[in-house]
Amino acid sequence: MSNFGCQSMSLPLQRVLMRAPQESLLQADPKQWHYGATFNGAKALEQYEVFRKLVVACGTEIIHIQDHNDGLSDAMFTHDPSLMSDHGAIILNMGKALRKAEPAMHELAYVNAGIPILGRVEGKGSVEGGDCIWLDQTTLVVGRGFRSNQTGIDQLNAMLNPHGVKVLGFDLPVWQGSEACLHLMSVISPLAPKLALIHAPLVPTALYQLMQSMGIELVEAPHDEFIASSGLNLNVLPTSPSKCIMIEGFPHTKAVMEAAGCEVLTFSGDALCIACEGGPTCLTRPIYRA
Repeated sequence: MSNFGCQSMSLPLQRVLMRAPQESLLQADPKQWHYGATFNGAKALEQYEVFRKLVVACGTEIIHIQDHNDGLSDAMFTHDPSLMSDHGAIILNMGKALRKAEPAMHELAYVNAGIPILGRVEGKGSVEGGDCIWLDQTTLVVGRGFRSNQTGIDQLNAMLNPHGVKVLGFDLPVWQGSEACLHLMSVISPLAPKLALIHAPLVPTALYQLMQSMGIELVEAPHDEFIASSGLNLNVLPTSPSKCIMIEGFPHTKAVMEAAGCEVLTFSGDALCIACEGGPTCLTRPIYRA
């Protein structure tokens, strides 16, 4: 039985890599890490535990990376430092300088779990997991912006092309600038193999057209909730097709998902997700979906 493999964004989530925030988040300097006004370390830990229990309740096995008070508070966002394929893990190279140490932690976790390493994004190449979306089993799209560059995308292509995967890069807008975090997954959130929640004004036109040509239904999230949440209303984690977890407080976004046939669970994330600019997808690195 396989214990890894993930070239889908929404098949049942069997196994995931997570790192519970502890001392590193409690002692984080909000200004240094670009955390917002609602940041509260102790409350964030409580909200994370509620989210973790929702993931476990879906039948998902969690592989834990420990927080040994290493000061890497953003390391709780395990989606970004690595990417999983059906042929092994890809260790990424972070575009945010404060997160450069995280990929090595992921590599060690995979080695300890007996998961092969397919390759690494290295040198001047940068790719973050939040910029990577599997449109189907053989098509990986990557947002090209402040966090992921063409050199990194080319390296991904070199690793995945021999396995029949096309890696396509699409330009992201500047939007709120280099210090804020606009990933491709900030504007597109797959909910099922042929269903995605989007913020249309920031979706690259060519990618929008590609998804339409592939028969993917595009559901538009309400603009006001996108602005109010800096895109985190769109940060939705599918635990299986059309079954999702999202941050509470965005009822109109939840309603459009439900109208599209989704079952949606919510948790409070003002101190954890809104403040730290990362939602339920960011807090998980899917290892095995099947």
